[in-house]
Amino acid sequence: MRLTSFTDFGLRMLMRMAADPSRANSTAELAEALGLSRNHLAKIIQHLARAGLIETRRGGGGGAVLARPASEIRLGQVIRLLEEGQPLVECFGADGGACSIDTRCRLKARLRSAEAAFLTDLDRSTLADIALPPLVVSQ
Repeated sequence: MRLTSFTDFGLRMLMRMAADPSRANSTAELAEALGLSRNHLAKIIQHLARAGLIETRRGGGGGAVLARPASEIRLGQVIRLLEEGQPLVECFGADGGACSIDTRCRLKARLRSAEAAFLTDLDRSTLADIALPPLVVSQ
């Protein structure tokens, strides 16, 4: 299974945030640390905030923080959220895609099963399991 860059960047951002959950991270700071576009990262932050996985704060000391402990955020949940609307194959799309063998296809059920197993396996791990080690600042 190939994840979208939206999901990849979202996971990297969450891993960084989980390294120091008490620290609010600005979009600019996260974008620079991860080598990503601020605009793209802002869309991911908005998506995760709407879903209640992170909170955003304005003003001095503001930024994005995890809305709950990293140990309570399941990886499968994050991937389901970030991959929402991105079907594994075209025929899984909302409109069913253009499949000429749909009525005879035996692959679709196996792909659905594999996708479910993939996400179930990821549900066994939490964001805390993959959090980046805290940055050490040398003096």
